[in-house]
Amino acid sequence: MFRSKLKTVTLALSVTLMAISLISFPQESVDASIRGLNMWWEIVFPSLLPFFIVSEMLIGFGVVKFIGVLLEPLMRPLFRVPGVGGFVWAMGMASGYPAGAKLTARLRQEGQLSKTEAERLVSFTNCSNPLFIFGAVSVGFFNNAKLGVILALAHYLGNITVGLIMRFYGKKTRQPPPGAETSKPSLRAALSALHRTRIKDNRPIGKLLGDAVMSSIQTLLMIGGFIILFSVINKLLFHLGITAFLAKGLEAILSIFSLPTELSIPFISGLFEITLGSQMTSQVQQATLVQQVIIVSFILAFSGFSVQAQVASILAQTDINFKPFFFARILHGFAAAFYAYILWHPIYERFYNTEQPSNAIPVGFFEKYSFFGKLFDGIAASGPLITILALCVYTFMLARRLDKR
Repeated sequence: MFRSKLKTVTLALSVTLMAISLISFPQESVDASIRGLNMWWEIVFPSLLPFFIVSEMLIGFGVVKFIGVLLEPLMRPLFRVPGVGGFVWAMGMASGYPAGAKLTARLRQEGQLSKTEAERLVSFTNCSNPLFIFGAVSVGFFNNAKLGVILALAHYLGNITVGLIMRFYGKKTRQPPPGAETSKPSLRAALSALHRTRIKDNRPIGKLLGDAVMSSIQTLLMIGGFIILFSVINKLLFHLGITAFLAKGLEAILSIFSLPTELSIPFISGLFEITLGSQMTSQVQQATLVQQVIIVSFILAFSGFSVQAQVASILAQTDINFKPFFFARILHGFAAAFYAYILWHPIYERFYNTEQPSNAIPVGFFEKYSFFGKLFDGIAASGPLITILALCVYTFMLARRLDKR
């Protein structure tokens, strides 16, 4: 009872402090809101919307079940999750967070995952996509896309490590769920599973597409709210001196790992919002490039409280517990930082190092205006238009559904 009352008082005081801070720093709050809004409608919305819609349709048409039957021999021994986890893992890496959480929750609602399997799966399928690592962080912040090789390797190797560790989470023995494939997977069995899933869904193509659009845009609106909220919170914490206070306590830990104390404030900022934390880390002149990469690797893997809040909101629609996901994010952060450190000399120093790596302009495939650079710039340029059009379609579809009621 006492803990419940203490939680109530803490939450009430936190919200009250935030309200007072918004009144005390109105201009800073507006600037932070605009920054979060720009990031959402220029990058996040147009880049995630196609993945979300296609994913919903793939689930409805039974393609995910088809892939699951074929990948069962790989995913079950390695990660102790059904074969459909391979689809979630691939889509999570391709589209970035929180796609893994959304697809895991969707499959849990479909009954294709048990509660424990869903908690294992969501722990290693939420990660940054290659476009963000190469385009925004490496090219945008460091002006050196060659760093994307190290950041991506550290990030995805850390992801695999988390998946292998989390396979030990939950009960050691479990009977296959009803309807699970017990025989060796074959193309015929996969096609049969695909057909059964499509017949069971039984929605016309138009209805399925409409539901996919509605569900995807609703999720993205929620994501946009969290991005704006945590952008404001991060700015307010900085102006209230809380970030500096927390950074003081972090300096001793950074010293143990021979990292400059100037990285403490960027690190704290990155714990709340990965984009700002990565940008601030790239601007610390007192740190070497390898030290900056280690900190950024941890920030990308931890994914920030902003992304974690998005995931918590998505998982709250199911019975999936959030605690394993949070533990996995800490584990992923340390694993990615470790991989960045051990891979720095054998990969970056050997193949990509120049006389001034932090200021060098990449050449060849990793040029600023190569594939990743052009793709990121293209999304940023056309993103607002895509967002506006999608919101108009969503408003029209929502109005029609309300009229039918």
